[in-house]
This record gives sequence, structure tokens and C-alpha cells, in this order.
Amino acid sequence: MKDYHINIFYSEENEGYIADIPDLKFCSAWGATPEAALGEVMIAKAAWLEAATVEGKPIPQPKYRPIIYQVG
Repeated sequence: MKDYHINIFYSEENEGYIADIPDLKFCSAWGATPEAALGEVMIAKAAWLEAATVEGKPIPQPKYRPIIYQVG
């Protein structure tokens, strides 16, 4: 299985970085640095997958792919 895409972006409102996994609904985390946000979202991903498994809910296959624009 391919792994899930992770978005990381700076949030002025939260004064830090947000990491989210679009294929896993509501799976996101915050960190003071991009690396911290990534570490936290990996913990959130593990918890999300464990909870879905325990509850017998379907685990989506990775599908999200960002749009990449070429400049020039």
C-alpha cells in the first residue's frame, strides 16, 4: 500500500504549522515547526487507523494527490 499524502502549512491564526492527511477525515495536528507538526500528525495517523480498526470502520486507500503547477 502506498502511504498517505501529508500537507504541512503555516497558520497565522494558530501561530504554528498544521499538518493534515486529506484521505483520513479530520486527521490533523499542530506543531511549532514543520518537523514537529509532521511528528504529531504521524501520531494522529496511527491513532486514527487504530480507532477505525477497533470500530470496524473502513480504512480508505491513499488517493489524494496535490495539484502541482509548473512555473515558467
